[in-house]
Amino acid sequence: MAHKIVFLDRESLDAKVREFNFPHEYTEYESTWTPEEIVERLKGAEIALINKVPMRAETLKQLPDLKLIAVAATGTDVVDKAVAKELGITVVNIRNYAFNTVPEHVIGLMFALRRAIVPYANSVRRGDWAKSTQFCYFDYPIHDIAGSTLGIVGYGALGKSIAKRAEALGMKVIAYDVFPQEGLVDFETILRESDVITLHAPLTPETRNMIGAEQLAKMKKHAILINTARGGLVDEEALAEALKAGTIGGAGFDVVVTEPPKNGNILCELDLPNLIVTPHVAWASKEAMQILADQLVDNVEAYVAGKPQNVV
Repeated sequence: MAHKIVFLDRESLDAKVREFNFPHEYTEYESTWTPEEIVERLKGAEIALINKVPMRAETLKQLPDLKLIAVAATGTDVVDKAVAKELGITVVNIRNYAFNTVPEHVIGLMFALRRAIVPYANSVRRGDWAKSTQFCYFDYPIHDIAGSTLGIVGYGALGKSIAKRAEALGMKVIAYDVFPQEGLVDFETILRESDVITLHAPLTPETRNMIGAEQLAKMKKHAILINTARGGLVDEEALAEALKAGTIGGAGFDVVVTEPPKNGNILCELDLPNLIVTPHVAWASKEAMQILADQLVDNVEAYVAGKPQNVV
């Protein structure tokens, strides 16, 4: 029996997807977004491969043959998991693949913001250095990494990997997580004491807008906020106001609430020297994407073999 497999957003993964080791019929689409497209393309399919395609209740209920949703990511908020469970659809995800790429992106954003690398580079390009009366100028504040405090919100595998890198740079690390662990501090301490805060929490009803105007006001005036997790963790309007008002020192975001921001986004449109926004690429080193693609196939093969892994 050939298992029908459909990859709905192949364009989102820049890596080789090896052939499955069982009889199968495989179809891939560059992108798929509307519920109508999803239902039509998954008609008769047993296995759906997705990255960010929304698999909501009404869509799932129209797919009686679907047995497995293999998500090509760690986050599974695009899937209505409660309904999937009711319908007997197994959902699996990718784990422990971004152990280098996300921490390196976080450290890169931290350096770029603390040392004002981007605004100084743009300033030189505008010709400001050529107009300077001295060999250098101090239009943008620079702060050392060594000796500063990094606050990590979400102290799982990624948080711990970032902590090791930060400690090697001479930073003091404090961490918060909803799951009890030795040595953690409370969220208020993170806000109050951190020079840099990096977010690594999942997006849930409890974590949505976990950082808003009230939390931003409690941060140090020179503090940097980094978010490579999910856009909904931060109130974007409140962050924009805080950056413009100088409530905090800067922000580095790899995620926004709606991706791609086709109808505009306040963070993407702000032209501020202390704000960097990248297009959800912290996860996307070549090496990490290949690890992800290999694990995606591993997950499907394990399911077909009757030994599902990475079930959420």
